[in-house]
Amino acid sequence: MSTTTVETPATVSERTAEAPRRTRGRGDKSLAGSLVSHGILIVASLIALFPIVWLIFLSLGPDKDDYLRPGGIWKKMTFDNYSFVLQHTEFFSWLKSSLIVSLGTTVIGVLIAATTGYAVSRMRFPGYRKFMWVLLVTQMFPVAVLMVPMYQMLSDLKLIDSYLGLILVYCSTAVPYCAWLLKGYFDTIPFEIDEAGRVDGLTPFGTFARLILPLARPGLAVAGFYSFLTAFGEVAFASTFMLSDTKYTFAVGLQSFVSEHDAQRNLMAATAVLIAIPVSVFFYLVQKNLVTGLTAGGTKG
Repeated sequence: MSTTTVETPATVSERTAEAPRRTRGRGDKSLAGSLVSHGILIVASLIALFPIVWLIFLSLGPDKDDYLRPGGIWKKMTFDNYSFVLQHTEFFSWLKSSLIVSLGTTVIGVLIAATTGYAVSRMRFPGYRKFMWVLLVTQMFPVAVLMVPMYQMLSDLKLIDSYLGLILVYCSTAVPYCAWLLKGYFDTIPFEIDEAGRVDGLTPFGTFARLILPLARPGLAVAGFYSFLTAFGEVAFASTFMLSDTKYTFAVGLQSFVSEHDAQRNLMAATAVLIAIPVSVFFYLVQKNLVTGLTAGGTKG
């Protein structure tokens, strides 16, 4: 014998009243908060993009004084500035010099910084803490103070007006910061991995090269990107230590458009746009690891 329960409207209303209300989770945002967040992000993006868009717009003006009357560029936009820069300047020599110096600084600087950071992270030799602070102190000296002694040292080594000399100068700037960055990243990698490498018969360098470096790829990407940008956009050292026009980097080559009595700002703008292409390509190659590398190093001291 079966029984059938008949629910009255009063029972249904009681169950509805007893049903728990949906509470907003800790990470959930209200509609107003979401709109404010998106609005702030949109404004920040427009502020960040405006200089780039404005530079591209000025590069399309055919006259050197168009930046004073930007409204007139709309009627006479042209790509002649780009053609002139590519065909009648040392653009490709600047490109070659910039890539040699930037990639050389990236490879040598990251290699030195990685071995330094790994040694301080894993080995407890006398003065290892003071050593890292000494690296940090080297970043406190202004360029004007370092210029003369560096010039003297490069002159004694016969490295003035050479790519290797400029690479070594840039490494002196990039290595201390990258060593601190990679030391923090290596601290997040468990020590058990090193012990497993020793059990398998690997030397300390073999453990570092075969086990640790593949795991530290995000941190290496950040260090490489910083080293590349440091060398690519630097002006003071490059203009002092490179004497040949054909060995100028982009940052120094841009100065050739400005003289005491003239300033070809339209050509400078076009060159600046072209300069951004190699940096954008390099950023695209490493951007997958940049966010991970920037945040992981701060999780453990």
